[in-house]
Amino acid sequence: MTTATESASQPAPAPEEASAQPVHILWMNGGLGCDGDSVALTAATQPSIEEIALGALPGLPKIAVHWPLIDYECGPEQGADTFIEWWHKADRGELEPFVLVVEGSIPNEAIKPEGYWCGFGNNPETGQPMTTSEWLDRLAPKATCVLAVGTCATYGGIHAMSGNPTGAMGVPDYLGWDWRSKAGLPIVCVPGCPTHPDNLAETILYLLYQVAGQAPMIPLDEALRPTWLFGNTVHEGCDRAGYYEQGEFAREYDSPKCLVKLGCWGPVVKCNVPKRGWINGVGGCPNVGGICIACTMPGFPDKFMPFMDEPPGARVSTTASGLYGSVIRTLRGFTAKTADAEPKWRRKGPELLTGYHKTW
Repeated sequence: MTTATESASQPAPAPEEASAQPVHILWMNGGLGCDGDSVALTAATQPSIEEIALGALPGLPKIAVHWPLIDYECGPEQGADTFIEWWHKADRGELEPFVLVVEGSIPNEAIKPEGYWCGFGNNPETGQPMTTSEWLDRLAPKATCVLAVGTCATYGGIHAMSGNPTGAMGVPDYLGWDWRSKAGLPIVCVPGCPTHPDNLAETILYLLYQVAGQAPMIPLDEALRPTWLFGNTVHEGCDRAGYYEQGEFAREYDSPKCLVKLGCWGPVVKCNVPKRGWINGVGGCPNVGGICIACTMPGFPDKFMPFMDEPPGARVSTTASGLYGSVIRTLRGFTAKTADAEPKWRRKGPELLTGYHKTW
């Protein structure tokens, strides 16, 4: 990727030259994780992973996806094509450009005298496993972009909670929050446990267009999340938000009312799941009766536990909302009595009561 100044001074590649250089996506799921983000991405529809992988979208560069979940014809160290060899090619500088996708949190391999916490493939020189952190050390400086997917990879997630033995952390913690790729791109984080399928697919699409020079710098917030996806709170897009305003709160999970008193962190959590739905606009945690436990936030899970308890400050805010809401409900009741009735002129008889006056 080049800057606007550089691209203006360099001739555009010939079409056949450009098409001969695909953008490689190296998907590394060797961190501490459950592969849930990979599984979630298979449900994406806006766009679908098939549309990305097959280059079915206008202006999309040619893509070569190296993803354990779909690379069915290759074995890790044997098969029609040795899967891990693509990582070694990238390490040798033979893949250009490539996007490094990281799934799973990064354990601290420096806190123990022997063994390793997690790895991805073997080192051909030693025959020993290559740790996830070693791959990051080798490939991050060579990558056009580093994309952290899921809360484990972005901020550490469940594996990084208090008392864990691995010293696990997110990719920004490992590389540095101010880290920049050789193309000047910061780490891009798409959190969620698991990440929202369309949020991830949309971010991958944006980055591919950016690598192709067809999109501006990706806008990120202070936690390195895409701002158009994580710029608003769960509460702002929640179907239940109107009940909060009216001071009506669920006491049981089968209620359609606001879930704050049952432990929902929606008023402060940056996430678009209730607004977007989960698959094809349907579902999403509060939409189907589940509280928000803040899985898209850097402080998850420690800062938001214990789950199912009323969040700090919720008692004050819900009490105020209850007082305010009782007044609102009363006033709306008065309005409804007058508005929810037909006008008096809609009746049979010799008189026209609509207020119409003849003009001749």
